[in-house]
Amino acid sequence: MTLLETAAPAAAQTPDMWSQIFVFVLATFIGLGVIRRVSRLLHTPLMSLTNAISAIAVVGAILVAGPDYPIEIRILGTIAVFASMTNIVSGFLITERMLKMFKTEHKPGEGPRP
Repeated sequence: MTLLETAAPAAAQTPDMWSQIFVFVLATFIGLGVIRRVSRLLHTPLMSLTNAISAIAVVGAILVAGPDYPIEIRILGTIAVFASMTNIVSGFLITERMLKMFKTEHKPGEGPRP
């Protein structure tokens, strides 16, 4: 066997980088379009859903950051863990802040405080 015969199957298995970039950019624009059209009343439930999706991304990123992959992929996995965790924490903080806007200072039947 020559070197070209052994390298051909490995080259056939590599994904097309431009198609992956195209899918990423397309998903970004579709995501931005969908999020912009969401009413403010649905923001808190959507943040909860986003936190759940980010939690799944954290699990996947932890698996990719493991020792079974090359160093470049592990670095990207570590960055993905950091980005997903930042998204989860900030989502909870924003949700908590929005829920505080709907809380009242007095108990029902007590009347407003002076």
